[in-house]
Amino acid sequence: MSDLLAEHEPNPVTVEREHGKSPFFLSCDHASNQIPESLGTLGLDAAELQRHIAWDIGAAEVSRYLAEQLDATLVLQNYSRLVIDCNRPRESDQLIPQKSERTLIPGNQSLGEAVIEQRFSEIFVPYHTAITSLLDRRQQREHTVYVAIHSFTPVYFDESRPWHIGILFDDDRRVATPMLKLLGADASLCVGENEPYRLDQNDYGIPVHGHERGIPHVLIELRQDLITTARGQQEWASRLATDLRKSLGAI
Repeated sequence: MSDLLAEHEPNPVTVEREHGKSPFFLSCDHASNQIPESLGTLGLDAAELQRHIAWDIGAAEVSRYLAEQLDATLVLQNYSRLVIDCNRPRESDQLIPQKSERTLIPGNQSLGEAVIEQRFSEIFVPYHTAITSLLDRRQQREHTVYVAIHSFTPVYFDESRPWHIGILFDDDRRVATPMLKLLGADASLCVGENEPYRLDQNDYGIPVHGHERGIPHVLIELRQDLITTARGQQEWASRLATDLRKSLGAI
């Protein structure tokens, strides 16, 4: 089997501000809608690849602005979640989705184990190995708070989602509680507590890099229509930077 990624194509992982001084450590699992050339377009047209099914729209840009304001290390994953979803465990049936929302993914139908393993080993493993290595180094010398940045659609299966932002957490509320309090103080915001999703056994990043390490952690979901422009991305990054800094005292 030939390599999934050609030599000239992007590395699966980008690390920015590797030596950032902030206690916050950021990741963006669904930063890109890029498909390896060897997979064509997975049978989808260009418009489909611009949708949420392919990536978290605006999340990479917010993450970069936030990393800059906090001077935080940021790790981004550079291929579409349709190729492999780096926030799903290896055994998940959503690791390589055959259908996303109402859209069938032709290039993901009836894949053999060798193909699945190739995508896993060439994209998923390098991304999470980079996060693990960076967190290993940090944990030996400094306090770390792990923050995963995602975005969500304003409408899902024809149902409107009122939340501007969602704060997702498991049984560790060290970051979530102060963030919910701070965001909730703004009457203009609709803040979701474990909305529009809940962390569960079908997630990978927070359970592995946050929970298993015992470090404070949170997953932040931003509604995509609020972060499609540079202005919106910068405004939300500034709000998050302010509230995350304020939350440190309670962590």
